[in-house]
Amino acid sequence: MWNADEQFEKLGLTLPPAPKPLGVYKPCLVDGKYLYLSGHGTVQNDGTLIIGRVAEDMDMEAGKLAARQVGLAMLATIKANLGSLNKVKRVIKVLGMVNATPDFERHPYVINGCSELFASVWGEENGIGVRSAVGFGSLPDNIPVEIEAMFELHEG
Repeated sequence: MWNADEQFEKLGLTLPPAPKPLGVYKPCLVDGKYLYLSGHGTVQNDGTLIIGRVAEDMDMEAGKLAARQVGLAMLATIKANLGSLNKVKRVIKVLGMVNATPDFERHPYVINGCSELFASVWGEENGIGVRSAVGFGSLPDNIPVEIEAMFELHEG
């Protein structure tokens, strides 16, 4: 049986603090066997945000690392609210939003930072779901990436 918590430990990564809502919304919601995560930003281990626009303030490699940091913030929310990454059966859908210049076209590459993290935590079969990766003219606090996702939970 795949153990997502053990996989995360093997990666040697650290979770940032689970982000607190900065508006009128819930960071996560369980409905039956599905977990919905609100849009998460680039929360770092010290609680600060990665700031900047892809292709203006940072290159796409830095954008990809920012997307991975968003994925870590999402994992922190899952752990804080469900107690374990093992409660997640699989990733259903990821929506990645990239704050980029109008001429930037590599949004999917940037969002791979999060998708690759999820694949390494839950495995290729369950860690990769359907996905959209799109560009935006701006994001809250000028963060480079915001991501929301839907997961299927294990029964019981």
